[in-house]
Amino acid sequence: MPILTVSQINRFIKQSLNEIPQLKNLYITGEISNYKLHYQSGHVYFTLKDEKSQLSCVMFRAYASRLPFRPESGMKVLCRGTVDLFESGGQVQLYVHEMQPQGVGALQLSFEQLKEKLQRQGLFDTSHKKSIPLYPKAIGVATSDTGAAVEDIKNILNRRFPLCEVILVPTVVQGAAAPADIVRSLALLDSLPQVETIIVGRGGGSLEDLAAFNTEAVAMAVYQCQTPVISAVGHETDYTICDFVADLRAPTPSAAAELAVPDCHEEMARLRAAAAGMKQLLTARLNREEERLTAVRESSVLSDAGAYFLQHETRLQERYQQLTDRYQAVLSAKENALREQAAALHALSPLAVLGRGYAIARHDGSVISDAQQVAPGDSLEIVLSRGSLKAQITEVNRDEQ
Repeated sequence: MPILTVSQINRFIKQSLNEIPQLKNLYITGEISNYKLHYQSGHVYFTLKDEKSQLSCVMFRAYASRLPFRPESGMKVLCRGTVDLFESGGQVQLYVHEMQPQGVGALQLSFEQLKEKLQRQGLFDTSHKKSIPLYPKAIGVATSDTGAAVEDIKNILNRRFPLCEVILVPTVVQGAAAPADIVRSLALLDSLPQVETIIVGRGGGSLEDLAAFNTEAVAMAVYQCQTPVISAVGHETDYTICDFVADLRAPTPSAAAELAVPDCHEEMARLRAAAAGMKQLLTARLNREEERLTAVRESSVLSDAGAYFLQHETRLQERYQQLTDRYQAVLSAKENALREQAAALHALSPLAVLGRGYAIARHDGSVISDAQQVAPGDSLEIVLSRGSLKAQITEVNRDEQ
């Protein structure tokens, strides 16, 4: 009997397993145990077990990246894959291609897990919510261009606020291509400067039909929009991830249209009521001012204006007489003081001395006060009170005192 190596035995077992069709593309149910995600490779390793046995499993990155939910230890799942031998390790394991939870639907589980994740990241916080403009110039609509939802939105917008432009971007809202198309439509509408509000949504359906609105890609696209977004997905009882992220959630597409614009008829009625209220307030104000004017006209001053002016005329005359008397008294006092000062000045004047018989002798323009200032033969000018005399000195008598 030949002696075989370990590698030869493992290769033989692997080839034998590959030749068994029942081990290919089979479905296995069990409970997840020892779940591990290898972060560098992206591969998933875990064990499927039941009450009596367990089976090692691996799910390569290409398959694991398409999982619609996050597997956890203790979760009961249904796996589709192939049983094979890990030759270098000598370990029989299940190579998993698909996995879905049992007991709770995969979509519902995926919804709950994504909701929890985005909530932790703060995408649902009210602080991020933008207010919806009251009178938008244009409404952008991202939905299918066929079906009742888009017609309801257009009809309600046109009826309630015909001044608003409706910009429809036909969008795939169901199927594998829907998430990427919804993201594209949101980006396009968000880039249009005239669009002030975006409505994104579709009519009702099953959880599978609404699956595109429960994806992380659509959630992030709504969150990143600078334009306020109204989510209108499904019926009133349907809730999607898109609803939680949007700035406003509408229970139906029709309700979204009603929330996006005001009713022009209600606005006109409100304006008419405001105008009537303003007219009433203005009339009341005019009546009050007219009553005040009448009261002023009937007051003592304006009712007999002549008496009012006569009263003030008498007061003015009294004040004028007082000022006149005061002026005359001051003037008289000033005149008397001036006379006294003039008399004193006159008494000191040389002319007053001359008037009493005295004279002033001048020689060469200078007043002579001493006989020594002249000599015999000098000419003198004798100034009198009235006129002057020319004289010549014949003799000088000097007083020795």
